[in-house]
Amino acid sequence: MIDSLLSTMVIGQAAGQQNNLAFFGMMGMMILIFYFLIMRPQQKKQKEHQQMLDALKKGDKIITNGGFYGKITGLDESTVTLELADRVRVKIARSGIAGLAQPGK
Repeated sequence: MIDSLLSTMVIGQAAGQQNNLAFFGMMGMMILIFYFLIMRPQQKKQKEHQQMLDALKKGDKIITNGGFYGKITGLDESTVTLELADRVRVKIARSGIAGLAQPGK
């Protein structure tokens, strides 16, 4: 009787280990899918945006995060001076630039 009880416990533990292995395998797959669908594209987009910010020069037409269109008249390490209209200049942080303006804007 004790023999059958012990053998049942050993078989149950082996089946439980297989379930744990399958669970961790599925969790690993979900983490990989999450990384390739969400994290990696975001990192790529962030890198492209940083390259665009580093390549800015005087005369570039940009759009800010606030929706203002302007022409760069001055550059600093962390700020940009924009001309929004004739004799209307504002100084913004480089991080406030959303991107280059579309041609014709």
